[in-house]
Amino acid sequence: MNENLKQQTEQVKAKFKKLGALKITLLILMVIGTVCAYVFHDYIFAVDSVFVRGISKYGFVNGLLAIVPKLIKAVQVVTIILVITTVILIVIDRLFAKNRREITVARLARSIIKWIAAVVILITVLAIWGVDTTALITGAGVITLVVGLGMQSLIADVVAGLFIVFENEFNVGDIITVDGFRGEVVSIGIRTTKLEAAGNVKIFNNSAIKGVLNQTLKPSTAKTLIDIEYGESLARVEDVIAQKLPEIKIEGIVEGITYDGVAALGASGVTLQFTAKCAEGDIFAVTRAMNARIKVMFDENGIGIPFNQLVVHVEDK
Repeated sequence: MNENLKQQTEQVKAKFKKLGALKITLLILMVIGTVCAYVFHDYIFAVDSVFVRGISKYGFVNGLLAIVPKLIKAVQVVTIILVITTVILIVIDRLFAKNRREITVARLARSIIKWIAAVVILITVLAIWGVDTTALITGAGVITLVVGLGMQSLIADVVAGLFIVFENEFNVGDIITVDGFRGEVVSIGIRTTKLEAAGNVKIFNNSAIKGVLNQTLKPSTAKTLIDIEYGESLARVEDVIAQKLPEIKIEGIVEGITYDGVAALGASGVTLQFTAKCAEGDIFAVTRAMNARIKVMFDENGIGIPFNQLVVHVEDK
């Protein structure tokens, strides 16, 4: 699980690197353009600038020139907000990438910050283009109230997502079971939580997550059931187990393999149970390795493993 945690940490740290050369180049060009616009502010936004006074005899051309200052202001605002947002996201990634809990909080914070940045950009750009944002915000509040009454499930998802994160019920990287689906938590968003298992990703609405079984908080138990023939001496078999079992070392086991005794008297043999403590993410690999190593141990010591048998009794006439 430590390896999984390292992978999650590296993924968070690589977020900024994965922006791509095109996005980084575009952001740099926007920053350069914003700086140049501030340097040549008087030439662009002054009352007697070529964009304002109209230098063409065609009204259409003058109209296009009049748009340029507003367009430059909009680009300036977008650039400043994007730079601030990017810096905040980088700081969050640097400060909150030490364990699953911090990674989970960091991802939720990133999602919230991006939404806030998008709303601020929209309102500010509309204000630059002459839209009455006060009336817009007031109207948005009324619309939000009306829509909120009809979107109670969405609100429930958001609230449930916040409680999941801040109550530390489970984190990114944990293995949990929800409604019979067992998987690793790959993301906890504002509205949904994603679990991955065997390459399949299942998405749950946060408000629909009930009765979560978190299988990562404590070591899990890998169990192996192996039959021996009824003709084998149980005392001899247990003596071999006592001597040879401690020699078996399997990667992923946090405690040694334990022999628990006779689990059942089956139709063809006596079922013996072996268990070992391991991380939940390693439970299947550990179980397979236990099956193989105990089988080899039995073979090396002449302990027979039965196959299904059918005994037929014929009545004498």
